[in-house]
Amino acid sequence: MKHWLVSFLVIFLFAQTAFSQVNTAALTAFVQRIVKDRSSSFIIEAIPQQNGKDVFELESRKGKIVLRGNSGLSVAAALNYYLQQYCNCQISWNGINLHLPGQLPVVTKKVHKATPYKYRYYLNYCTFQYSMAWWDWERWQQEIDWMALNGINMPLALTGEEAIWQQVYKKMGFTDNELAGFFTGPAYFSWLWMGNIDGWDGPLPQHWMNRQKELQKQILERERSFGMKPVLPAFTGHVPPSFDQKFPNAKIKKTNWGAGFPDVYILDPADALFESVGKQFIEAQTQEYGTDHFYSADTFNENVPPTKDSAFLDAMSKRVFQSMAGADAAAVWVMQGWMFHYNSDYWQPTQIKALLNAVPDDHLIMLDLYSESHPVWDRTEAYYGKPWIWNMLHNFGGNISLWGRMANAAKDPSAALHQTASRKMEGIGLTMEGIEQNPALYHLMLENVWNEAGVDLVKWLPQYATQRYGVHNELIDSAWRILEKTVYNGGLGEGGPESIIVARPTIHMFGDRVRTKLDYDPNKLVSALTLFIQTIPSLQQSDGFQYDLVDITRQVLANYATPLQQKWVLAYLQNDTGSFTKYTREFLELMDDMDELLATRKDFLLGKWIADARSCGADENEKKLYELNARNVITLWGNKESELHEYSCRQWAGLIKGFYKPRWQQFFTYLQQKMATGARMEMNDFEAAVKTWEWNWVNSNDTYTASPTGNAIEVSKRLYTKYINRVK
Repeated sequence: MKHWLVSFLVIFLFAQTAFSQVNTAALTAFVQRIVKDRSSSFIIEAIPQQNGKDVFELESRKGKIVLRGNSGLSVAAALNYYLQQYCNCQISWNGINLHLPGQLPVVTKKVHKATPYKYRYYLNYCTFQYSMAWWDWERWQQEIDWMALNGINMPLALTGEEAIWQQVYKKMGFTDNELAGFFTGPAYFSWLWMGNIDGWDGPLPQHWMNRQKELQKQILERERSFGMKPVLPAFTGHVPPSFDQKFPNAKIKKTNWGAGFPDVYILDPADALFESVGKQFIEAQTQEYGTDHFYSADTFNENVPPTKDSAFLDAMSKRVFQSMAGADAAAVWVMQGWMFHYNSDYWQPTQIKALLNAVPDDHLIMLDLYSESHPVWDRTEAYYGKPWIWNMLHNFGGNISLWGRMANAAKDPSAALHQTASRKMEGIGLTMEGIEQNPALYHLMLENVWNEAGVDLVKWLPQYATQRYGVHNELIDSAWRILEKTVYNGGLGEGGPESIIVARPTIHMFGDRVRTKLDYDPNKLVSALTLFIQTIPSLQQSDGFQYDLVDITRQVLANYATPLQQKWVLAYLQNDTGSFTKYTREFLELMDDMDELLATRKDFLLGKWIADARSCGADENEKKLYELNARNVITLWGNKESELHEYSCRQWAGLIKGFYKPRWQQFFTYLQQKMATGARMEMNDFEAAVKTWEWNWVNSNDTYTASPTGNAIEVSKRLYTKYINRVK
C-alpha cells in the first residue's frame, strides 16, 4: 500500500491554503504515537479559525472518528476530547490510561469547540531546571504531545541558549576561558538567563552545548509542526564578568540577587552596546532556531532597579525592546509580571506605567504570573491596556506536596475574561516552577482552554476520576470531594506545605525554609485515603490510581511527621530518655516506610533524577559534574552556607533514606549526648557539623536505584494498616 494510505485518510475540505497550519505528516505520526494500531480509525479534516481563534470539531462517519481543526494543535485537542469524553481515557504526567474499547464509541452529535483564548502559555524559566534539566528527545516528545493534546500554543523555549550566547560572545572576542566563569552548570541556567548568578557548578562542557543546540532544533521543529508559537529569549543586559575588560568604556553595573551568591554584571541599557549585543543575539538565535517573533526578557527579575525615576524606566524599557526590534521588526516582548508581585513596594503605578507604556501595545504581552493567588492585573488597570495572560503558578521549587487552589483554577480565568476591567486579557497559561506533580490540578486548569464559562467542579471531579481510572466508582468520587475540600483548597502561601522530615533538623515545628503549617484538617485527608484503600479491588490495575494511592499515602505520612516530632521534642525538653528513644526511633522508622513506599513508583526516585543527569555526560568527568548539579539543586542550592537550602526539596525514595534520615540521626545523637551530660544544646555547633556532612553528600557519587522496586498496592495497604490508628 502506498505511503499516503498507510495510516489514515486525510480529506481536504478547503484549498491547501486553508489547511496550511495542519502538518499532515506530523499529525499522522502524532496519532500513531497516541493510539498506536487504532490510528486508522481516525480521519483528519481542516476547518478555518473561528473569530480569529482556534477551533475543533468531532463527529463519526462510516465507522470512523473525524477530527477537524484549523491547526495541528486543534486536531490534537479534538483527539484528546474524544479519548477523555467518549473512551474514558487520560494521558497525564503521572499515570496513563489508554485502554480503548474494542469498538470505538460513536459520536452521535457533532461536537464543536472554540477557544475564547488567543494564547495558551506554558512553562516558567525555573521549570527548565527543576523538572526538565536532564530531558532527552524522547521525554521532550512526550511533553510536546501532551501540550498539543491540551491546547497549549505558546510554550517558552529556552533549551540550547547557552550555545547561542557562546557564539555571540566569542564573536565579540571572549575566549572559552573567559566564558567559563559565566556559564553555570545545567541545573542553574534559568537563573543565569534571568541575570541572578554566574558560573555556579560549572564549567560547562562543550559537549553539553552542542547536544542541547541540536535538541532545541528538534523541540522547535515539533512544536511548530503543531502550529505552536514558541517564545524564545532576548537580551536582558546580563554579561560575563570580564565584559568591562573587553569594553572598558561600557556602562556596567553590579547587582546582587542575594542568597549568598556573588555580584553579577549588567550592561546599562543606556549604553550603545546594549542594543548591539541584543541585536546580535536575536540574529544568531534566528539563524539557528528560526523565530515566531515572541521574545522573553525580564530585566529586573528579583532585583530592584537603581532608581524609581520614571524617565529612567521608560528609557530602559525602550532600549530593551529596540534590542529585539532592531533584529526583528515584528518582535513581541513577552514579559513576566512576577517582579510586580515580588517587589511590590518598588513597583507602584508610576513605575509600572513607565516600564510598560514605553513599548507599543501590539509589541508587548504581559504574563500575570501568579493569577490564582496574587493577581497583579486587578491592581494595574489590566496592565494599563496592554495584552495580558492569566496564569496559574501553583508550584515552587518542584516540590511535590498535594496542594492547590482548585476553585480558583475552575472559575477565576472565566470570571476575569468576562469582566470589562480585564480589558485585553487574551490568554491563559501555566507558569509553575516544576511539573510532574498534582496532575488533577493541571488537568482542571487546562479544561478552561476550550471552555468560556469556567468549570463546574461538582460535575468535573467524577468525570476526571472516571477518565483517570477507566471506570466510575462512587467511593472514589467521595474521596475526590474530600481532596477538593482539603489539599486542593489551599491558602495563599507560596506552594504547598512541606513535611518536617525534609527540613534541616530542628526542635521547632517549622524548619528553616520549610513551611509545615497545613491549610486543612489532616484527619479529613486520612478519610480520603481510607476510601482509596477500600477501592483497591476495583481500581488497582489503573496506573493513575496506583500513583494517586502512593501520593496520598505519602502525604498522610508526611503530615504525621510533625505531631510525631513534637512528641520527641517534648521528651527532650522533659529529659525523658525513654520516651525520647521511643519517638525518635518511630520518627526514623516513618522515614524508612516513606522511602519504601515512594520506591514503588518511577515518579518519586532520586536514582532516576541522578541517572538521567549522568546520561547527559560524554565521559565520566561530565557525568560527575551533572550528578553534582543534580544533587545540589534539590538540597543545598549552592554551597554549604547557601541560604536557599531545601528550596527545591523533594520527598523522593533515596533522598529520604540517603539524605534526610542521616541528618536527623546525627541530630538525635547530638541531643542524646546533651541529655546524658545535662549540657545546653547549641544549634550553631550542630549546624556547622551538619553543613559539612551535607556538602560531602552533594559531592559524593553513591548510587541509588533508578527503577521502581516493590508493589505499590501492597506497600500502601501495609502502611495504611500500620499507621491508621496513629495518624487519626
